[in-house]
Amino acid sequence: MDAFWAEAIKYLAAGICMGFGAIGAGIGEGFAAGQTALGISRQPKASGQLVKTMLIGQAITETSGIFALVIAVLMISTNVGTEGDAIINMAAMLGAGIAVGIAGFGVAIGVGYCAGRTCDGVARRPNISSQITGTMLVGQAVAETPVIFALVVAFILLYSGFTGGLEKAFGLVSAGIAMGFGAFGSGIGGGLPGGAACSSVARREEVRGQVLGMMLVGQAVTQTSAIFALVVAFLLIFVQGSGASIVKIAAYLGAGFSMGLGAIGAGVGTGMPAASACTAIRINERTSSLVMRVMLIGQAVAQSPAIASLIVALFLLFVV
Repeated sequence: MDAFWAEAIKYLAAGICMGFGAIGAGIGEGFAAGQTALGISRQPKASGQLVKTMLIGQAITETSGIFALVIAVLMISTNVGTEGDAIINMAAMLGAGIAVGIAGFGVAIGVGYCAGRTCDGVARRPNISSQITGTMLVGQAVAETPVIFALVVAFILLYSGFTGGLEKAFGLVSAGIAMGFGAFGSGIGGGLPGGAACSSVARREEVRGQVLGMMLVGQAVTQTSAIFALVVAFLLIFVQGSGASIVKIAAYLGAGFSMGLGAIGAGVGTGMPAASACTAIRINERTSSLVMRVMLIGQAVAQSPAIASLIVALFLLFVV
């Protein structure tokens, strides 16, 4: 009977992973296509360049959905999760599905936003499409980082062969919650400066170097929330839990929700000043050093809720 339930939960986890992972990819790719259609109406002669840019941007956006597909197919078509403790296996499957599905949801939206702003930029300046597209690829690569974190967590959950009691099982589920939701906000937030940078380069290609620098610094800060979530996810994965204490189970779940949900706002919020800073460089590049200082101060304050969530999660893990 335990093996039956483990198999059933594995299929449910595969559906959760693919279902949520497909939402963001559809939204992101649709935004890119919509901006391309608008661009062609302004620049019919550049339709070939626009379609090529759209397809490149959509291909990167699809990556999150492909990660979700890989994990879902592994769950469905292999014997992962069929050996060992059934309760632990069920928890690991659910954690892996939640991590990649929710993370891919947010990341694909951010990456697709970057692709859409790029298509709009190419429509404005088709003669520098290669510079704009290159900026897009850099921005998308960085914005894709949180779902890669989630993929790593999922593989650890699927193939580590954990043992323990209910405490351990809920810790594994909570690890997926922390990583999935923690990556969601950073995925969207990382796409905002990427899109703003592409638009800025389209309007003033001579400041591309400064815009790229601002974008990368801004994106690095937006990823901090996802890194906090990754740390908490690792702590939850490797936590000792051989018993069935309701207090410990609640503490582990609370830590996952605290860090995962607490990181959403900070991830998106820190992307906003980064996007505005990239636009500011286009308006007046002489203020770049001042703009960067203000951006970093603003991002630091906007990141404080995620830090508070991290502190609460650590208290729940090590003090309760």
